[in-house]
Amino acid sequence: MNRSSVFFRYILRQSSQKRTGALSMRCICSKVANHQVQADLPSHSKVTLPALSPTMETGTISSWQKKEGDKVSEGDLLAEIETDKATVGFESSEEGYLAKICVPEGTKEVPLGKVVCIIVNNKEDVAAFKDYVPSPEDDVKIGGSGAPAAVKQPEPAAPAPPAPLPPTAVSPPTAAPTVAPPAASGVRVFATPFAKTLASEKGIDLKQVRGSGPEGQIRAADLAGISPGAPAATVAAPVGLPGQLFIDIPLNNIRQVIAKRLTLSKQTIPHYYLTVDVKVDNILRVRKDLNEILSKSGVKLSVNDFIIKASALACKKVPQANSSWQDTFIRQYNSVDVNVAVATDNGLITPIVFGADAKGLADIATDVASLAAKAREGKLKPQEFQGGTFTISNLGMFGIKQFAAVINPPQSCILAVGGADKRLVVSEDSDSGFRTATVMTVTLSCDHRVVDGAVGAQWLAEFRKLLEQPETMLL
Repeated sequence: MNRSSVFFRYILRQSSQKRTGALSMRCICSKVANHQVQADLPSHSKVTLPALSPTMETGTISSWQKKEGDKVSEGDLLAEIETDKATVGFESSEEGYLAKICVPEGTKEVPLGKVVCIIVNNKEDVAAFKDYVPSPEDDVKIGGSGAPAAVKQPEPAAPAPPAPLPPTAVSPPTAAPTVAPPAASGVRVFATPFAKTLASEKGIDLKQVRGSGPEGQIRAADLAGISPGAPAATVAAPVGLPGQLFIDIPLNNIRQVIAKRLTLSKQTIPHYYLTVDVKVDNILRVRKDLNEILSKSGVKLSVNDFIIKASALACKKVPQANSSWQDTFIRQYNSVDVNVAVATDNGLITPIVFGADAKGLADIATDVASLAAKAREGKLKPQEFQGGTFTISNLGMFGIKQFAAVINPPQSCILAVGGADKRLVVSEDSDSGFRTATVMTVTLSCDHRVVDGAVGAQWLAEFRKLLEQPETMLL
């Protein structure tokens, strides 16, 4: 099954109360009141959406792999959820029947703790949930630790006064606000959970509302000023027009996370940059010799493998560069886990070469090839790209001579590698006083809270020595 996003499976399990309700790595889908009896309904389980990654706030129901009424066996895939990191598959851990899908396929921005489906033990109980709609009280609040919080019964809310219609501003003649035509019976309405809740409370028919979100999704703001039973005059979703000079592209979850983290990095981390030129003639010679030796094993070393190894060894020599800022202290790591930036169709991802300082070049080459292939095929597991202590971004293969990269928080350094080209360099051993050398430019971005300028310069000196004298990697 080919997917462009990262896919892995989690098993639905309920955490033991003895563990203070905390979700373990295998406890992905929360079950609320395993056998509830509610308003003459048969015994059933309510499956809620938990935090599937440390930074997840909402999720998207990419697809349901089971239909209402289908039998669910242990290990069956129920649904796929797109998080801020990946597309996560849900597997069932017990026997039962899928009685009700509470959040339809394609729904975006599903909040954590939202009831997504109902599972019953007996097939004859499925019909009882045909018209079932979960109430807001059924949802579970997810705390900062990822554990389900206690559900607080909301107090009855006083009827809100009718919202006054906003004043109409005088403007040049424009197209009148469009009213969505009534949707045909049985047509699925795409709306955020909050919008559905507001519509239910106000008695608004969502079929009469035209959403302003991606793919016409209805948001809470689209319901402002709409009276119950009245057709909604809302802002129409962007439509491509002849001669239009631009097109709006909806953001996927991965792109939103990249934007959020890099904005956070530039706003909170005091970056500074150090640049040096590195002669790589010796590396190219050693690489050629080693590749001849490794030709029968199917392993082929790249210059980037040497860069990873040299970076890891330089981090061992200058451990301040292998550290992270933790607000009240600096954490220095014993192992050097190097993130390698890989471009994919969904955005940038940084799989990790663990323990690069202790690995040989052949092992590093094998790891990088495997991780890069998984990244492009969308098959990386979370533990293969979450974490790391030092990052390398190499744009040399694209003809970039030099650039400065944005630090990957909470790390303190990232190395930007440019392309190598032939240059004239001073040579005391040459009769002409100069010679031609293959030179590569690298730039180290540092967090000044952790790495002082002199320390960053020391790291680059160690890195350049290791690359220009590759035999020192054996010491």
